[in-house]
Amino acid sequence: MKALDRKVLRDLRLLWSQALTIALVVASGIGGFVASLSAVDSLALARDRFYEAGRFADVFATVKRAPDSLAGRLHELPGVSEVQPTVEALARVTLRNSLDPVVGQLIGLDGRQPQRLNLVTLRAGRMPGPGAYAGGELETLVSEGFAAAHGLKPGAQVTALINGKRRVLRITGVALSPEYIFAGLWGMPDLRAFGVFWLDKEALAAAMNMAGAFNRVALKLAPGASQPAVIDAVDRVLASVGGLPAHGRAEQVSHAMLNNEIREQRVLGTLLPSIFLAVAAFLLHVVAARLVSTQREQIAALKALGYGNRSIAAHYLKLVTPMVGGGYLLGLLLGDWLGGLLTGLYAEFFHFPSFSHRVAPSLVLTSLAIVTMTALLGTLTAIAATVRLAPAEAMRPLAPGRYRRALLERLPHLRTGPALRMILRNIERRPLRSALTTGGIAAAVAIVVMGNFFRDAIEVIVDASFTLAMRGDIAVWTTDPVDASAARALARIPGVLQVEPGRSVAVRFVHGPRSESGIIQGYAAPPHLRRIIDVNRKQTSLSPQGLLMTDRLADKLGLRVGDTVTVEVREGRRPVRQVVVERTVRDMMGLNAYMDRQALNRLLGDGDVASLFSIAVERGTAPQVLQATQAMPRVAGAFSKETMLRNMQEVSARNILIMSTILTVFAGVIAVGVVYNNARIALAERSWELASLRVLGFTRAEVSTLLLGELALGIAVALPLGMFLGWALTHTLVELMRSDQFLFPVVIRPRTYAWAALCVVGAGVASALVVRRRIDRLDMVASLKTRE
Repeated sequence: MKALDRKVLRDLRLLWSQALTIALVVASGIGGFVASLSAVDSLALARDRFYEAGRFADVFATVKRAPDSLAGRLHELPGVSEVQPTVEALARVTLRNSLDPVVGQLIGLDGRQPQRLNLVTLRAGRMPGPGAYAGGELETLVSEGFAAAHGLKPGAQVTALINGKRRVLRITGVALSPEYIFAGLWGMPDLRAFGVFWLDKEALAAAMNMAGAFNRVALKLAPGASQPAVIDAVDRVLASVGGLPAHGRAEQVSHAMLNNEIREQRVLGTLLPSIFLAVAAFLLHVVAARLVSTQREQIAALKALGYGNRSIAAHYLKLVTPMVGGGYLLGLLLGDWLGGLLTGLYAEFFHFPSFSHRVAPSLVLTSLAIVTMTALLGTLTAIAATVRLAPAEAMRPLAPGRYRRALLERLPHLRTGPALRMILRNIERRPLRSALTTGGIAAAVAIVVMGNFFRDAIEVIVDASFTLAMRGDIAVWTTDPVDASAARALARIPGVLQVEPGRSVAVRFVHGPRSESGIIQGYAAPPHLRRIIDVNRKQTSLSPQGLLMTDRLADKLGLRVGDTVTVEVREGRRPVRQVVVERTVRDMMGLNAYMDRQALNRLLGDGDVASLFSIAVERGTAPQVLQATQAMPRVAGAFSKETMLRNMQEVSARNILIMSTILTVFAGVIAVGVVYNNARIALAERSWELASLRVLGFTRAEVSTLLLGELALGIAVALPLGMFLGWALTHTLVELMRSDQFLFPVVIRPRTYAWAALCVVGAGVASALVVRRRIDRLDMVASLKTRE
């Protein structure tokens, strides 16, 4: 073994605790990087495989009723390679031993010919048989997520209200489809309240009075085809049969939610590990700088003996390699475990035939390259100046520190004790190191703030959506717009206190060369049970005639307040209208536009119609009211705010707790790494001073105060700085995660700041206790036997 290699082993044995903390910080960064990106890569791989195997369609369209012959015309359109028409319907579903409202998406399967698009994958049981059985019973497949949430297995029965008639659905199997990887209502994951059922197409068509017709069609594009051109052509063909706007995959709910999750996790998997690895580079720099400063004479002797700059630089790189390499290997193991945990959480939201966690070789190599750059950056910057010194210059000890009155001492009428003066002067002596130490601790505070921000944001979203905006207890929607007087029939149901009608209209907004598909939602004026709440949880009022538009939609269309936008209605008589944008609102969900319901009806030339009714009920009567609405004609579905809120909180609370716990642990590792390393380095550099003070009569507590007081002062400065940094990073994260579907409100509650401070202070106290033990065991004789 070479002499320098033996020296590496000796130095590592002396620095084992500091090497361990550096390795843990590196492991946290690599673990977060590998966990996030491997889980996302696994999710994207499962998606792509399922899309390919299931022949997921590229374009989707919904109509009221179209003859089967129209599918042939769609197949002849340029750029279309496959067409699959089917019959679909929303239905009220009732389960045994459950009063919770459930909406079922019923989809017809054609038993006469195999599926060409959106293939259904059987997971258990068998495919449903043709036609109806005795008593009108229909066989059906059920989506895997819904079946798991309710414990449904082949042989179980549910009841569905199809076209106003109750039908028994006997489950023959459990299935998956690429069209419903994500299942939920209005973009919210709710496996208990939303299920997909695949029935025989002829039986469903007979129940819906749709024999020889279809009301939904999926299309596959030919290679090189223009999707916008195909969508326009499909809209023209389906316009005569009441077709709603066709759309591509980007607007398909399941695909949009899945892609949004992938994009958000890529942001998290890049931003947070960057902070960890930056702190790791700083720690490596500090440790290497301390070694170089204390081993100047050894470096000079090595250079005098003929060792070149490269050999000496390589020696220190060998010293940090076990720290970084150990952290890298531990990070890979940690990332693999955490990635598997994240994949398991994804599996509860997104359902695939095959979904397993994998760490791609490219991700392993990328993380290795990042760690290597971290080691080189942190080490070479610390040793570059010293290894270039001539042997004679390096053999000279460092010039004594130049102490002077600290800035606080210069303030008039401010008295400071001796201990505080010594602490302040030592901080000013090494301003860069002090600043970097404070910055590292502040990064730990910021990470805890970011980790717990999601909990605060979800609470705000729930409060804004379910308390401020949705003030009713039940929402009922109809298959088509009905006379608003239907509200009186709902009001007569026992337990109903108030009913407020609303309307929703599918449109396309056009402004110059820009266009966007969307929905105009008609609200009551003034609204009581259904209100418009912005991201700051403030109510936004409607104008009597004009349009209120989400700011994100206005930006995409290039609209400003006062501009006129063309509204192409995509249902009914399909009128085209000009509407003035009178206000914009920064809300949280989707690309929305709002109008007074009566003004919307006048704009479209309709009577007093509505398609959505918000209902306030007496406490404890919601189940009876929901049951009563099932017997009402033209009611497509209903949901209880209480049930939806409970289902959402069950999932979100657990996932946010897991995320915040992981980030808090990582932040604790950073805090311990920064505080402990700097305390150990300060102890090694100032052991002569501390021993001298002990000889002069200072107690152990007084000596510890001088060293640990400096760290305490750094933590005190880092706490508000870290809170501000956490606030800034949260804003950056929210902006990077911003999408058409969703906007997180940036709300950080005081408890989050308090928890971040508590975690970092706890890590600092633990580190201080370890260093205090070393101060108490300080060998004064050995410390004083130095040349200084």
